[in-house]
Formats: sequence, C-alpha cells, structure tokens
Amino acid sequence: MRVLGISGSLRRDSHNTRLLRAAAFELPPGAELELYEQLAAVEPYSEDHDGDSSPPGATALRTAITRADALLIATPEYNSSIPGQLKNALDWASRPYATNALRAKPAAVIGASSGIFGAVWAQAEVRKVLGAIGAQVLEDEVPVGQAHGAFAADGSLADPRLRELLAGTVANLVDAARPAEVVEAA
Repeated sequence: MRVLGISGSLRRDSHNTRLLRAAAFELPPGAELELYEQLAAVEPYSEDHDGDSSPPGATALRTAITRADALLIATPEYNSSIPGQLKNALDWASRPYATNALRAKPAAVIGASSGIFGAVWAQAEVRKVLGAIGAQVLEDEVPVGQAHGAFAADGSLADPRLRELLAGTVANLVDAARPAEVVEAA
C-alpha cells in the first residue's frame, strides 16, 4: 500500500514536511509513505497547456498521484488559506475532470503551523478543494500548532495525544484505500 505524501510548503525546513515524516512512523504494517518532493517543479496552471501537452512538472505530479493508493497532504496556512503552489498542483491534478488522478482516490489532510491553531482553516480549504475534484476525502483533522516545538528528536510528534490523532488518521486513510473485500475480511 503506497501513500503519497505532499507537503504544501516549499521551505527546506518545513514543519509540514516533518509532519509527513512523522506520519510515516504511524503507518500500519504493509503501508509506506512516498514523499513527493517536486512540488516546486509544478508549472503554473494554464488550460492552454493542459491535456496531451501538459508540462513535465504537472505530468510527473499526476503520475505520482495515479501510482499511489492514497494521498496525504500536509498543509501550512498562508493568509488563512491554502499555499498557492499547493492549490496550483491540485488544479493540475484535477484535469481532465472526469478522469483526473484524484477521482475517488482516498485523501486526508493534516497541517502544522507556527501559530496555535495548527492550520485548521487551510486544512478545511484543502478538503473542500479535494472534494470538488472528486477525491474520497476523509474528514479527519490533525492540527499541529506551535510546530517549531512539536517534534521529538527522532522526528515523531512529541505530544502523545497528537501522535495518537495522527496514527488514527493514517490508519483511516489506509483502510479507505484497501479494496472492499480486504476490509470486510478484517
């Protein structure tokens, strides 16, 4: 089971990239997290370049999403909303609408911020966009506030309550991505 992790932050020492790495610790057995590290390479969306002539960054993103069984997005909050590059990537992934890479794909959104609220508004906005695209969006929320002090030395979340919340979210995501007959047998 492959979970594709996308951090909405382009910053080298991103709290949200750290949060995805912490999520990898919490994945159930048999699941692995692949961190998508090419978000900055996704070109600005233009319908003029959509379809067969999509640019390489957008094509690579769509391919990575298609290959994954589920999607885990960690988003910061910029001006009370979604970072522009993350929204741009979701716009590319949403095309062509009827057969896009996110159609019926299980997806969860988590977030970290240096403030106390843990990017809850941005998480809600990303879930809304994913739902409009046609993803199978989990309503789970993992708000990691004051992220500069939220991680233990090993990279996991220091707060046991947050670690449990993250573990529950990734377990729900993996369950959502399992074929129905496997879930019924469990």
